[in-house]
Amino acid sequence: MVVSDRAKLPVRSGARGNNLDDVRRNNLSAVLNLVHTTGAVTRAQLTRETGLNRSTIGALVGELVNLQLVEETEPDTTNQVGRPSLMIKPARRTVALAVNPELDAVTIGLVALGGQVIKRIRYDTVRVPSVEEVVNIVSAVVAGMRDELETNYKTIGVGLAVPGLVRAGDGLVNLAPHLGWHHAPLSEMLEQSLRLPVHAANDAAVGALGESIFGSGRGVRNMVYLNGGASGIGGGVVNNGVLLTGESGYAGELGHTLVNSNGELCHCGAYGCLETEVKRQALLDALGLPVNRVEELDEVLRARLADPAGADPELVALVNRQLDFLSITIRNAVNLFNPELIVLGGFLGSLYESAPERLEGAVARSAMLGSGDTARITRSSLGRDLLVVGAAQLAFAPLLADPAGAFSA
Repeated sequence: MVVSDRAKLPVRSGARGNNLDDVRRNNLSAVLNLVHTTGAVTRAQLTRETGLNRSTIGALVGELVNLQLVEETEPDTTNQVGRPSLMIKPARRTVALAVNPELDAVTIGLVALGGQVIKRIRYDTVRVPSVEEVVNIVSAVVAGMRDELETNYKTIGVGLAVPGLVRAGDGLVNLAPHLGWHHAPLSEMLEQSLRLPVHAANDAAVGALGESIFGSGRGVRNMVYLNGGASGIGGGVVNNGVLLTGESGYAGELGHTLVNSNGELCHCGAYGCLETEVKRQALLDALGLPVNRVEELDEVLRARLADPAGADPELVALVNRQLDFLSITIRNAVNLFNPELIVLGGFLGSLYESAPERLEGAVARSAMLGSGDTARITRSSLGRDLLVVGAAQLAFAPLLADPAGAFSA
């Protein structure tokens, strides 16, 4: 799965017949990908990026407009010199549904091309949801949106971000330990209920995908993403612009790196994994925040640590302990993958920003880096929208690969 900030360049040849169809499909895909990932471009920019001539770009843009995938709008002419060029933007007509089940909630998003989040609904649950309950919740929410979807949008499919091991071939959730799911056919069940194609992946891999295209990792070809949520910690690795998936799609389980040889037993069978030592619930408990106020974690943690002299020493000790364990995993990731950027999502972003110098210093002291080399650390810029944006990208992938064919299928 390519997650580069640049679309694949078109193939131009003197071939005939079916090869000409391939060229047209590739060129149409290249143009739509550039509009999708950039957000707004001119025909002149598309000409420069693709190497195609202006008349070809005009024809391709015209076809995408007819397909209601892009729209041309008047540019902002403030301080404009010369003839203004129309702006080409992703249209809001074509959308994907995004689903992220967790221990305490199921989140459903409606996302348009260009990563535009139209709607995000968090449905809190009183207990860990079963597979059947997730299907029922999603089906009920989508049914409530049915008139809106049928009137205003063309829904291309569903992207599913699961906190567990998701088999790449068919989307089977092989294991989601915190949810208690084993060999769960969630993708198949959602397809049958919603009558839409469903594309599934691990939530942290989905986060890495979204962040690399639309967030802090835009334009970065080597990146490690770590996500912290109710179900623990997961990771995703983008290497040379490509999301690493492994043989079956399970790569990136950085939450199960050893950080404490005297630590707790993890559900995976090992002791001292990162996600047994760095937990969102521990931070919520220390701050006195219930789970249904988790979105206030960032603000409350920052406020409680604003005055170092007056901060609760137990809270400071907990934050420092979690940061130190997190630094071990980041050091290992730096040594293994040599990334340009480490992006922290979920509660890990809040933890990092509570004392960034502590985490950065620990990584800099222990990671194997050459003289002058750095591995920047930052938090996700997409915030709570990250997983719905990334999951939607899974659903958009077939459309982006073959814009005309996706509608004729």
